[in-house]
Amino acid sequence: MPAIQSLPETLISQIAAGEVVDRPASVLKELLENSLDAGATEIGVALSEGGIKQVRVVDNGAGIPKEDLPMAFARHATSKISSLEDLEQVRSLGFRGEALASIASVARVALASRAAGATRAFSIHAEAGRIGALEPAAQPDGTSIEVNDLYYNTPARRKFLKSEATEFGHCEDVFTRAVLSRPDVTFTLKHNDRVVSRFAPGDSAKRVEAALGAEFARSMRAVAANGALAISGFAGSPAYTRAARDAQFIYVNGRFVRDKLLAHALREAYRDVLHGERHPAYVLFLEIDPRTVDVNVHPAKIEIRFRDPRAVHQFVFHAVAKGLSGTAAETPAAIATPTAEGHALTPRAYQPALGLAQPVAKYTAMFAGRSTADTAPGDIEAADAPPLGFALAQLHGIYILAQNRGGLVLVDMHAAHERILYEKLKGALDSRAMNTQKLLIPATFHADRVDVATAEEHGATLNQLGFDVAAISPFALAVRAVPSMLAEADASGLARALLRDIREYGASRVLTERRDELLGTMACHGAVRANRALTIPEMNALLREMEETERSGQCNHGRPTWFQMSLADLDKLFLRGR
Repeated sequence: MPAIQSLPETLISQIAAGEVVDRPASVLKELLENSLDAGATEIGVALSEGGIKQVRVVDNGAGIPKEDLPMAFARHATSKISSLEDLEQVRSLGFRGEALASIASVARVALASRAAGATRAFSIHAEAGRIGALEPAAQPDGTSIEVNDLYYNTPARRKFLKSEATEFGHCEDVFTRAVLSRPDVTFTLKHNDRVVSRFAPGDSAKRVEAALGAEFARSMRAVAANGALAISGFAGSPAYTRAARDAQFIYVNGRFVRDKLLAHALREAYRDVLHGERHPAYVLFLEIDPRTVDVNVHPAKIEIRFRDPRAVHQFVFHAVAKGLSGTAAETPAAIATPTAEGHALTPRAYQPALGLAQPVAKYTAMFAGRSTADTAPGDIEAADAPPLGFALAQLHGIYILAQNRGGLVLVDMHAAHERILYEKLKGALDSRAMNTQKLLIPATFHADRVDVATAEEHGATLNQLGFDVAAISPFALAVRAVPSMLAEADASGLARALLRDIREYGASRVLTERRDELLGTMACHGAVRANRALTIPEMNALLREMEETERSGQCNHGRPTWFQMSLADLDKLFLRGR
């Protein structure tokens, strides 16, 4: 076995580079963090061949004094921390003091800087771990750094790099993260001498729109909460979802992070309103006492640990859930617009806010004593007209057609009623006020011995959920009472589904982590079914309830419950004005 020996300094740096610098995007991340830590208000990035040939970053930050330039390439040398106390409350993006040394061990690096107030600028070169001499340079206040020929001296590592387009895509992702983190800074990105994007300073909303597009900006909802922690930013509407997690940005004390705890909290906040395997989009900023978060988990500084993870999880979950909540009258839903080809209807993740909901009682009084014909839409221009307007008709026993001030409203009556029942059931269970209704004739059904035993053993759980289920024989159960809001539902089917969940997950899990899934099943059973004819007053009553129910823009499976089609969209369908 070979003798244990100390490794050469260059090899040590190259090993460290494997953790810190795995592709051009990693280089760009470290350089951008240095520029932001230096207080730059203008940062320019120039890439060549996807960053493989060159990554160049120029800023107008504080700059590096002449005497400190050689130390910039020394391992574990930094101006950002000097003690354990500093490390335990890091506020800067960088602090490890090894990025430039690692980069310089696998690339040719040129660094020029002029410190604030200095009369001259100086430059220094580093290659394969060897640091050159200081030389005078032409450089305005700030710093410019060029990283050329990444992995030129480690061909095996270079082979793992992807195509120019792929590497540029990763660099652009890193650039976008920096752009979103500091809306007060001007950013410019060039690739192969062509300007790809430029972001002028502005407020957070404008920066998010410029970076992520107008469609996300129209759908986003502001999130803000303060306390021992603080969170701000924007969460995309449930109607704006993605097939991948490519529009999820969360920052802790200004640092972009990927954290399973935060990801889980956000996924839970969207759970009631997200469809299938779709992913939400958000840009969120969490501010926390730096002494309660450990950023020194990995050299890349993208992973973190919280001292009190449960408190952070609950804070983020409740803040985002509150931002996503809101009635159909207060939050954006989907808009349906005709496309050019074939005039098909395509959902888009935007609808203007509709104002305050109109109380059901007021609506009832308004139309008391009127005939169905009297509810014809002549009142939609009134100042107090309801946001979802008035029903016109039912289509194929599935959809409600209504008109409001904006145009035509299309409602999936089953999905809308399902969300209304779901929210009512959640509220009733949370307040332990689940009203029950005894059935005049108990609903009986055949059951196996396990179902009968489950009903007898977990009677208290069933009662808490509003059910009274009793055994009438070793192979039969009778449902004697159900939640009053589900009185019209299939009592036997509901009881079967409930007993199946209790058998599979246990009573305690059914009332805790499985609660929402169970209530969703109950709401689905109780919601108005397709092909059931509704009267105009019944349709209007459903619209009014939607206006008063939180998250009524989506059913509890995440599907949209209603679409708005403007008069302008209808005019396009019929080529009016052409």
